[in-house]
Amino acid sequence: MDKAGIILKQKYQKFLDDVVPFLVPRWLFVLGIIFYFAYRIFALEGWYISCYALAIFHLNLFIAFLSPKIDPLFDMAESMDEDEGPSLPTSNSEEFRPFIRRLPEFKFWEQTVISTLIAIFTTFFDFFNVPVFWPILVMYFFILFFLTMKRQIKHMIKFKYLPFTHGKTKYKETVKEPVVPVVSTLKEEPIDEATLIPI
Repeated sequence: MDKAGIILKQKYQKFLDDVVPFLVPRWLFVLGIIFYFAYRIFALEGWYISCYALAIFHLNLFIAFLSPKIDPLFDMAESMDEDEGPSLPTSNSEEFRPFIRRLPEFKFWEQTVISTLIAIFTTFFDFFNVPVFWPILVMYFFILFFLTMKRQIKHMIKFKYLPFTHGKTKYKETVKEPVVPVVSTLKEEPIDEATLIPI
């Protein structure tokens, strides 16, 4: 059984390694399975708890995707003890540091696919169809979404970072003026080649 599990893990990892470069098709696939899940929810008129749980999980993944790996708030508190500043650059003159996410894009994609497939799987079983008043769940989700995004945007503004970097800033090339050689007006004296002393 262990050998079969190892082989299955290797095949899964090989599949993940193969799909890494295909960014747009990967996310189109995610949109497709999310639309399929939404279609099932609307067509079956049930499984609202599964939908709510999936939406909350995706929101948590998205917040982790937007957050820096090392929170500047905690980093600042630690560095205050050491009399150092925050780790993220606070001005244009500081060294460029790329934004490192708490949840990398590929892991975000992988977790989104897995959670959505699990949610689709739950729609095939009636015991997951818990009767709830779905407008309350929708209202709860939107309140939670706006509050967490407001907090995240305030965090971004406070610590002056953007979760999307496109590499180091490139500046326009300056036109260099031609160097004019300086002509010396001093009279050159002959030099003794053996001692290199002026004669």
